[in-house]
Amino acid sequence: MSQSPIFVQAEDVLHWMNETCAAKIQPGLERMEWMLEKLNHPERRCKFIHIAGTNGKGSTAAMISSVLREAGYKTGLFISPYVIRWNERIQVDGKPISDDSFVKWANYLYPFIQEMIDEGPGAPSPFEYWTLVALCYFAYEEAPWFIVWETGLGGKWDATNIVIPLVSVFTQIGLDHREFLGDTITDIAREKAGIIKSGVPVVSGTICRDAAQVIKSVAEEKNCRLYEVNKDFSITLLEQTADFQIFRFTNIYQNLPSLKIPLKGSHQLQNAATAIMTLEVLRQNYATVLEEMHYERGLSQVVWPGRLEKVGENPFILLDGAHNPDGMKALAKAIQELNTYDRCIAMIAMMRDKQIEEILQPLIPLVDQFVITEVANVPRSMSAHELAEQVKAIAPEKEVNVFASASEGLTFMKQHALDHDLLLITGSLYLVSEVRSLLTKE
Repeated sequence: MSQSPIFVQAEDVLHWMNETCAAKIQPGLERMEWMLEKLNHPERRCKFIHIAGTNGKGSTAAMISSVLREAGYKTGLFISPYVIRWNERIQVDGKPISDDSFVKWANYLYPFIQEMIDEGPGAPSPFEYWTLVALCYFAYEEAPWFIVWETGLGGKWDATNIVIPLVSVFTQIGLDHREFLGDTITDIAREKAGIIKSGVPVVSGTICRDAAQVIKSVAEEKNCRLYEVNKDFSITLLEQTADFQIFRFTNIYQNLPSLKIPLKGSHQLQNAATAIMTLEVLRQNYATVLEEMHYERGLSQVVWPGRLEKVGENPFILLDGAHNPDGMKALAKAIQELNTYDRCIAMIAMMRDKQIEEILQPLIPLVDQFVITEVANVPRSMSAHELAEQVKAIAPEKEVNVFASASEGLTFMKQHALDHDLLLITGSLYLVSEVRSLLTKE
């Protein structure tokens, strides 16, 4: 008689994860290595495109995935965090893992996890668990041709760093998660450069000189062919329309004279350059068939929710998950480029471990009124009143309104906004996810 499954519904697994998985981040690969040995190394069945960076990882991953799918390659995608629903962390050809598959692989992993807790190196972190589910799903069920594989935090000790990829990719590197990665750009870049493997090509899209130098140094040490932005590849904006940014891409292999993306902001052009160079490495090094039309169609159709995402008009409602200094600078620059609103009313919620003043500084001159709240069911969220006190201290001239929930804050914003105002929701992807859900229900 077969044993009854431990989990029946996805909610059972999520509840078990909250109860069982180690809540605190534990740097190190010992738990992943222990589990992969038990699982007969599912990662060895897959081909990975490994992406690290502080900002732009998700957008870059989405562009790479979209072009590969357009070219006919079945493509897996592993990202974090999610914006709409938890299962979008693990996707194949743009479709999130189903509840049934999630439950199936959770039941498969359960006895190994119990053994790991009882006799091995201890309980996995939630992110390690997601990584293990993704590996089993990709390797043993879906078998995609490529997997676009995004790091969670850092690089060297990140749970995803148990693969030998086809190419290692770096997006913009800045200051974030300092308690884990270090206090300087150089320290953080060195940690992220830990994903570089001997002899594996490296694409560096970071424009920060200190970070780029670290990546270059590690790539040279490990005998990797390095492709650097503004040296081996570049992008030139040709035109901006209401719906697209149109640009030219040039690299050492070819010139793509006119491509377009529906994503807003000059930072997305940098992400596009990094994505295209990564695809060019696949084309040149791994006989991947990619024609100009695949780039054109794949990039023009890319979707990435929660990043400069327009979700309403009259008033203009904009969602952006900026949550670190560079992300907020990019958001502020993009808002200035919009220049199509009268007042900006910004809803903000942030995590307790963030440098509030440093992050919000670029945004303050653009905001007429702050709506401060907190994220429901996220223990890391700073309380609305504590955050409001900090905002008042750094922007005493601004009107600050405080609400215990995002729902109350959103109602206030809508009641006080005029048709030509900009309603901005930012500071945390958790907040963006919550507000997006509220707006969808409406």
